[in-house]
Amino acid sequence: MDEKLYSFLKYTAIVMVVAWIGWSFYDSFIRETSPGQNAYITGEKLFEDGDYERALDEYETALEQDPEAPYLARAKARSLMQLGRDEEALQWFDRAVELQPFFGGTFANRGILYDRMGRYELAMQDYEKALELDEEIGEGPHWLTRFLRKQPEKPPTVKERLEYLKLEMAKPVEERLLRLPEIDEEQRTYQQ
Repeated sequence: MDEKLYSFLKYTAIVMVVAWIGWSFYDSFIRETSPGQNAYITGEKLFEDGDYERALDEYETALEQDPEAPYLARAKARSLMQLGRDEEALQWFDRAVELQPFFGGTFANRGILYDRMGRYELAMQDYEKALELDEEIGEGPHWLTRFLRKQPEKPPTVKERLEYLKLEMAKPVEERLLRLPEIDEEQRTYQQ
């Protein structure tokens, strides 16, 4: 390796290490965080690991410190939904919509909840509202998100589910097929 290339690589590595240390220092000691931020971050990690009960505990801790944060209301609702506590989850999704009425992810998740509860008309309304507010929700998770989740196949999207529900709801009641448990289980909640 020639001397110029070696020197370039050496100084690039030094700059990157110093930048990383600087960012870590800023992130840990200088940057202001909102009340409950640490509990929220812990809750998000637990949620990703599928430990919904402990995630819920962390979200509740964060909500005690910042009860008006819409992202905390959404997080608590998602955990309640995953735990099968549908009516409570619905109340918290409604609270999140009240706090931040123009966030499409809340409508997408509330639509998923309505869908799971068999309230298909309301699910379709929420799916449509979610797509109206944020078209990207209809694309589903990005390939990098799927990679990090170890999810090689693209799961069904809100847009695909909406189209499917519209087709099925147009059929006579006795011909409708609204639940396919093996496919429905693949649908994940939307996270910001």
